[in-house]
Amino acid sequence: MAVDSSPSHSASVQRVRVVIVGAGPAGLTVANILRAASVDCVVLETESREFIEQRPRAGFIEEWAVRALERRGLADRLLEHAQAHSECEFRFAGERHRFRYSELSGHRHFVYPQPLLVTDPVRKYADGAGGDIRFGVRDVELHAIDTERPSVSYTDPETGERRRIDCDVIAGCDGARGVTRACLPPEHTTVARHDYGVGWLALLAEAPPSSDCVVFGVHPRGFAAHMARSPQVTRYYLECPPGDDPENWPHERVWSELHARLSVDGARPLAEGRLIEKRVLDMHNYVVEPMAYGRLYLAGDSAHLAAPIAAKGMNLALHDALLLGDALVAYCGKGDDSGLRGYSTACLRRVWQYQEFSQWLSEVLHGASSGDPFRAGSAAARLRRILGSPAAAATFAELYIGKDTDY
Repeated sequence: MAVDSSPSHSASVQRVRVVIVGAGPAGLTVANILRAASVDCVVLETESREFIEQRPRAGFIEEWAVRALERRGLADRLLEHAQAHSECEFRFAGERHRFRYSELSGHRHFVYPQPLLVTDPVRKYADGAGGDIRFGVRDVELHAIDTERPSVSYTDPETGERRRIDCDVIAGCDGARGVTRACLPPEHTTVARHDYGVGWLALLAEAPPSSDCVVFGVHPRGFAAHMARSPQVTRYYLECPPGDDPENWPHERVWSELHARLSVDGARPLAEGRLIEKRVLDMHNYVVEPMAYGRLYLAGDSAHLAAPIAAKGMNLALHDALLLGDALVAYCGKGDDSGLRGYSTACLRRVWQYQEFSQWLSEVLHGASSGDPFRAGSAAARLRRILGSPAAAATFAELYIGKDTDY
């Protein structure tokens, strides 16, 4: 990746209003909003279409996001096929405690795997609306982003030809390892980071769910979680040392720990099955401020990373994309740049709210296994307060479900 103010004049040149770098949920949401408003745009993606449509990721979506997608005609299949969740369960000290957050907040979660959150908008944008999306591009570079004539260049994967797209605005939606985030000049950018000091072993098991809701296991041996993905597949998490090797977790050890950390009186026994995914996620967060520079606007993991502790990452990406898409439509259609000028500030209010909640919830989930008696005691007090105080329960429910309000 490079940023250059003078791209090669030998490149084949095209002009559109908006170039979107990255075809994840954020980039595809922006693309569909622009396409519906007849704003000329191109999506560039370094991976193949088959890869992005099959990549396994989380899909825990808050109701405000589903309704916002529905208003834009982007949630038909989601509403038809997603599972709706209205409660979760905490298991600790040998007991199980149901937490009915929907009764307190009036809102639900929807479980819809990310591969479908990509497949659906790809089909709508490329196959249904004839949108321009280019897969497998290489050597993406951004040029002159601090001028009124930015551009993006790349190498065509089939011909090897260097191509350039001149545009008015670039949407950086290419994730934590993409090229766009690195284009923000360090003298104008702050990157705030937080390391939780724990890892999660992320597991997919060919086993039917053992509960009808998300289960959080708070245990001195380490945190564990159960999350249904389909009638045949269940997502599990096990706390482990950061940087641990998944090969240290053979089938027998995984199930032994899951039983130890999630089994309580009155709960259905865990249904075991073949492990089809096993990887270690180090829990850390970052936030880039501002989320824009010149004509470049970041969205999703390009601008902020939220560890899966509170399942906020996908929802933040969609929040960014909805704001950015609407702001770009106003700018390209009416010359109104107020949405773009206020974009970073509007996004960051929710970003920091979710980051703070994730950090708070992390202490609840990991305190018991921290090895620190003070942290363990404080975590237990927090959990008892959530379960015993109506006021604390209502506050937790609102933060957990992520109401469509910025604080």
